[in-house]
Amino acid sequence: MRNLNRRIFLRGLGGAVVAAPFLGSLFERSARAAFTAPKRTIVMFTHYGHITNKWFPAKLDGELTAEDLQPTTLAPLAPFARKLLMPRGIRTMNEWTVENKGAGHGRGQGNDIHTQLTGSLFTCQPVTPNSNDPFSFNTATKFNCMPIGPSLDHVIAKQLSPGGVPLLLNVTGVTRVPSQEAISYKEAETLFDATDVAEAFNQLTGLFNPSGPTNADTWAVARGKAITDLVKDDLSSLARQDMSKSDKDKLAAWMDLTNDIGKIVSAQCDQALAAKLGASNPRNTTVGDGDVVTRRINDSMDNADLYSAIAALTVACNANPVVVLKYPGNFMFSGLGVNSDYDNLAHRVDSARMDGPCAEGVIDKLLKIDSYFGQKFANLVKMLDSISEGDGTVLDNTVAVWMSECSDGCARNLNNATIIQAGSGGGYFKTGKVVDVDSGSGATAELMLGNSLAQCTPGTDMMVDGISQATGTDVKYGNAPVNKYFCNIMNAMGLKADKDGFPAKDGPRGEVTHYGYSDRTEDFCGGAGANPDAGIHDPGAFERLKA
Repeated sequence: MRNLNRRIFLRGLGGAVVAAPFLGSLFERSARAAFTAPKRTIVMFTHYGHITNKWFPAKLDGELTAEDLQPTTLAPLAPFARKLLMPRGIRTMNEWTVENKGAGHGRGQGNDIHTQLTGSLFTCQPVTPNSNDPFSFNTATKFNCMPIGPSLDHVIAKQLSPGGVPLLLNVTGVTRVPSQEAISYKEAETLFDATDVAEAFNQLTGLFNPSGPTNADTWAVARGKAITDLVKDDLSSLARQDMSKSDKDKLAAWMDLTNDIGKIVSAQCDQALAAKLGASNPRNTTVGDGDVVTRRINDSMDNADLYSAIAALTVACNANPVVVLKYPGNFMFSGLGVNSDYDNLAHRVDSARMDGPCAEGVIDKLLKIDSYFGQKFANLVKMLDSISEGDGTVLDNTVAVWMSECSDGCARNLNNATIIQAGSGGGYFKTGKVVDVDSGSGATAELMLGNSLAQCTPGTDMMVDGISQATGTDVKYGNAPVNKYFCNIMNAMGLKADKDGFPAKDGPRGEVTHYGYSDRTEDFCGGAGANPDAGIHDPGAFERLKA
């Protein structure tokens, strides 16, 4: 136990490798140096926006309390209110609008309502090839256009992660998604594949490797043995070391989480392996129906929580400090009693069109989905907050952010972005606050709730009732550029910048002030190069978000 790895303590036994978290007090005693907790970023991404009237609390600025969250679909987060930050008034880049006919019109490119929103969200870059026809079905511009730069997860990972890449986990288990759904780009026009959850867990434990031979430990876990029992003597020796109460709590929480994940991974992460070992079938099954995926959902350690647990374990061990949890698009939440495709419902219809008869009960169905996502993010936050670290928890040294590709799913508007953050990034961010970073716009709390509850009469054509783009927040409000918030996150993580303030691995500067192609969404009209004045017009991070 004398030679502890600064990042991960690894101990092998009979083919299994158990990764224990870095225990600060042990290293401090051996190295006679103060323990500095690593910084982490976890992004949870969901598609198609929200019913904003019920997602946002009725408060635009000030203290964020449990009482503020209770009436909203974020109610599961109420117990963590003092560790949350809600930045209000932010606009993400490159909005798709139906009136965008040619460069200089609309508020973004005219490619596709999906590809340009997801492609530009975390890159703040336009997509290519460009289209100025919002209703074109050109294969290149509608289905295959990609951003001209890397996404935020890769920008951060390049400086902080092993191998310079993040851990991307797609909650459906699919490792590659089409560009209409993709959010992670390693570099310009280069999709990044997700890691299979079995492989992600294998990287931490050495178990459930479908490409390797089945060893005795893999067999034992698949038959119900706890992972930590495989190395019980070694963990007992570690627990007897002279360590702080915080590190003892951290080790205990890590052991519990590892065992919980192992039980489920052994059964469902690799069907061929599960069958080979005689393990039971997964508790949650997935079946395909064209582009629609149906999944049974429950509120315990379901498939989504399994991925969150892998994320929590990964950052607690500092195996990778940059993790993205991507939830699916074109999804049918039958486990919630919602038997229509999520994207269609966001448009308030029951078919894959942007017009047609309004769906009956659509608002209630969308609220169910919003509440489900709120519960999933709360479960992730709870996991991170349950693992002690130093004087606080892993959550305190993490920036965990939940974002969607748009604000309201019918209008697909990008102003008044729905963003909720947990953790202060090691004290960089304020917590327990709602902060209006666009306070000069004149918006009121009521205006910033949006208009998502608007709906037409079921069976009446939505275009007749005129709600197709009227459900969002008035375009005059909530337009502070998301580029600045991303600068906040990068600075919380300690990224370096080049002489111009853009993130750069070997940069001479210690603060990022510039990110992306432009911080004005109208600069994206026509694609890259169409507006010669495109650029970062308001550099720097949001000062009001800093602690």
